[in-house]
Amino acid sequence: MSDADEARGPAKVVETRLVTEDEADVRLDRWFKRHYPQIGHGALQKLLRTGQVRVDGKRADANTRLAPGQSVRIPPLPDAPVEMEEAGAAAARKPSFSDKEIAALRGRVLYRDDDVIVLDKPAGLAVQGGTGQTKHLDAMLDLLKFDAKERPKLVHRLDKDTSGCLLLARNTFAASRLTESFRSRDARKIYWAITVGVPDPHQGRIDLSLSKEPGAGGERMMVDPKNGQRAQTYYTVLEHAHRKAAFVALWPRTGRTHQLRVHMNAIGTPLLGDGKYAGQAAFLEGDANAKRQLHLHARRIIIPHPRGGMIDATAPLPDHMRPAWDYFGFSANLKEDPFASLD
Repeated sequence: MSDADEARGPAKVVETRLVTEDEADVRLDRWFKRHYPQIGHGALQKLLRTGQVRVDGKRADANTRLAPGQSVRIPPLPDAPVEMEEAGAAAARKPSFSDKEIAALRGRVLYRDDDVIVLDKPAGLAVQGGTGQTKHLDAMLDLLKFDAKERPKLVHRLDKDTSGCLLLARNTFAASRLTESFRSRDARKIYWAITVGVPDPHQGRIDLSLSKEPGAGGERMMVDPKNGQRAQTYYTVLEHAHRKAAFVALWPRTGRTHQLRVHMNAIGTPLLGDGKYAGQAAFLEGDANAKRQLHLHARRIIIPHPRGGMIDATAPLPDHMRPAWDYFGFSANLKEDPFASLD
């Protein structure tokens, strides 16, 4: 390599990304903006017209609706905006991370082999970027390459405010197999949460369709029996503090945006700290609110390994949820699968 080549840095390559389960039916242009916010509408249209961006190897339009498991071809892209038409938009910057941030992220790896990483995602870290947001997990995936040649790939998502088990594929083969497991519902994701109030009955199934609610306040979902997509959640109360609060386990059988939050609020027991959907009803008096954050944690993931066998990973209770657990005297060491009888 010449000095000039070295100064320019490593050559960019064509990338293939798989559409995840919770990105079903998203328009291609919106999917692209979510993953590559630095590329403006005009630039994307040019990439589509010239066939540089393809879906499952075929040309596509901006309004193409995506399905889980489809592959999107991404050509080499610039790191900064390429359109002057976006007047007043701040230049996108490639994020930099300190040694402390790198060590902290790598220290959250719960499981790793040649194909898979299970990460304990902290609450407050977005999985994918948005407008003006440069520090998110998608931008940090190179830090989790370790000894692999390929950059890890996202195969599902967690909300920004949700902590816990997040699965990453370390190669294209694993990404395809894991995505298929999510699509066929062979994966089990068990969440822990605290609800304000106690669900009645203590065990049940919530089957309420959801759709996006229009508005300027950010992405928000609502129950929509007529036009929504089917969403199904199993829940069980593990412990409760009289009628004040409950420690619940949740098993989403579908992967809709904010599904657990909307479902639990719909039955009258919102998740502790979920002011977005329940307002002040999501908060309790006293030390239970020591951390005014969403109390929803992806506790465990069980999924077939891409090459056989099973992956079964558990994420410890995060620091921001411990004060409430201690306040109510709930157990943080329950290991059994509360939904095993539903198999």
